[in-house]
Amino acid sequence: MTQTNSETWRVFCAIELPSLVLEKISEHINRLREAAPDSPASWSRPENVHLTLKFIGEIAPNRVGDLSEAAAAAVAGFSPFEILIKDTGSFPKNGTPRVFWIGVDDYSGRLKQLQGRLEEECLQLGFAKEARAFNPHLTIARGRKPQGARALAAAHKEMGFASAEVSVRELTVIRSELSSAGSNYTVISRHALADNHRPT
Repeated sequence: MTQTNSETWRVFCAIELPSLVLEKISEHINRLREAAPDSPASWSRPENVHLTLKFIGEIAPNRVGDLSEAAAAAVAGFSPFEILIKDTGSFPKNGTPRVFWIGVDDYSGRLKQLQGRLEEECLQLGFAKEARAFNPHLTIARGRKPQGARALAAAHKEMGFASAEVSVRELTVIRSELSSAGSNYTVISRHALADNHRPT
């Protein structure tokens, strides 16, 4: 049987979150679903929530190694840093809310620097640059219908999210496989941030 060349993998680069933060996100999702039960939405599975730095989309499997190479180059000599997971909101700011998120406070600016390096390394290996400005966030739900979307957004904003510090020490390349039960994620490669700028 001849293997087809049409197979593609849906991939992206992201920062995984620690289990304690995922537990807090899970609790928030459960409270929000109880607060707005009549608002139809597709909810993220808490274990699948991650901080995307670059979404690549569908590529040939033989290009995945290039993406891992770009991720490795991006983290080279880049020491670990901290971010805050805090606040809540929705997109778009004007009009019917469609994406509901928990915010990311990049107070040191290091996250933006890392994302910029990743973009440049990906570009050098032939991956298109993201046209939109980097706006870090954690997507927890997507609205399925306009009805109830504003009520869900209001409950989400009112509930808030108590800040949690996350130490960014690793960049991952992840494959996403879509199914009727939602997305299944498989880590393709992990790339540790260099520790050479921290005091010994």
